[in-house]
Amino acid sequence: MQSTILIVEDENKFGGLLSRIIEAEGYNVLQAQSARSGLKLLESEDIRLVISDVKLPDANGVDLVKRIKDTHPFVEVINLTAFGSIKDSVKAMQNGAFDYIMKGDDNDRIIPLVHKAVEKANLQFQIHQLEKKLNNHYTFENILGKSVLITDAIAMAKKVAHTNTTVLLLGETGTGKEVFAQAIHEESNLRNKPFIAVNCSLFSNELLKSELFGHLAGSFTGATKDKKGLFEEADGGTLFLDEIGEMNLELQARLLRVLEDGTFNRVGDSKSTKVNARIIAATNKDLKHEAENNRFRLDLFYRLAVFTIQLPPLAEHREDIEILANHFLKEFSNKLNRKVKKMDEFFLQVLNNHSWKGNIRELRNVLERAVIIANGDTLTADLLQFDFFADNTEDAGSTLNLASIESKYIRKAMSQSKGNKTEASRLLGIGLSTLYRKIEDYKL
Repeated sequence: MQSTILIVEDENKFGGLLSRIIEAEGYNVLQAQSARSGLKLLESEDIRLVISDVKLPDANGVDLVKRIKDTHPFVEVINLTAFGSIKDSVKAMQNGAFDYIMKGDDNDRIIPLVHKAVEKANLQFQIHQLEKKLNNHYTFENILGKSVLITDAIAMAKKVAHTNTTVLLLGETGTGKEVFAQAIHEESNLRNKPFIAVNCSLFSNELLKSELFGHLAGSFTGATKDKKGLFEEADGGTLFLDEIGEMNLELQARLLRVLEDGTFNRVGDSKSTKVNARIIAATNKDLKHEAENNRFRLDLFYRLAVFTIQLPPLAEHREDIEILANHFLKEFSNKLNRKVKKMDEFFLQVLNNHSWKGNIRELRNVLERAVIIANGDTLTADLLQFDFFADNTEDAGSTLNLASIESKYIRKAMSQSKGNKTEASRLLGIGLSTLYRKIEDYKL
């Protein structure tokens, strides 16, 4: 597809000549005689490069560069002038111009410059589209589920997203707390600012302190240079503190100070640093209970719990299992280049009856493994790991169902191992003594 270039030039003769030269290079060219009409075209057309005279009837072309870059950061701008000055040249580049050249003297440079500027603009635009696509992955529209519990949680998250209020996400591990945090950020007016996530359970307390608040060189052994903390990295955006219940009391006091007045001290620094970052926290713990047992500050809990959203365990919204499973099936079929298209009824029945202690994360892992080892286009129950059925939540009346699945698995493993029980137990992921007991129980 041809890239479009806009020439903003009030001298018709020069503008027409430049237009014909550039069109001969295969570009689509638009013309405007003023800054105002040029800016209008930028709003309605997909323009990658603006070539603007410095002297325009309604604006200075150097100042126009900044106006264009403020509203269309991926559009490149080249300034042309008949009367160049070092001052204007410097200002044009500071405003974000691709280049500043003289009419007449730089005729040989114009076409190579146009090629380079369009190439840069196209690359920037492609990167922007990829980033936009990636960010869209974290919008509320991509949170799957039709159950009342999930739709209510989404509705609550949408309401708070447009504020800068601190949010506390509650729920078991694997229920999608980080997905909700990212969606809240993407829906907010901070979407173009950083989203920084940290899992507080993955660091020692000293290391977490340095990660969050930064440090000065020499403040502890190994601190060879100054380091910004995640609060500074997230300044103007959102900091997501996952598993905040694992944070010790000293760090909790530091966090409380940030929430109260927006200031903190780097490790080893006596000077306060000011930040403005929205805090979204998440935990699988009962923080109020933790506070009652002196493991969490009650004042910090109330600061964090201004707006709480409870995310349900998967076992409490089983009507969403099929929706999620189909999504993961499609995702991994595409990602792994497999032609797996569907799940059979019994496979879905087993999924629906499972306890899902690992929640959505566990379901995702189960589907990924099943897609990898599937031989045909359909996922069947024999693709599930043997111990998956031991945690099945079916009623006692379905015991025969479970027994038949286990015996089918054992027969398949014994067949694949050609009767070698040690190899069969390895394939099934169970101990050899367990295999012998199962063979005896099922009279195989």
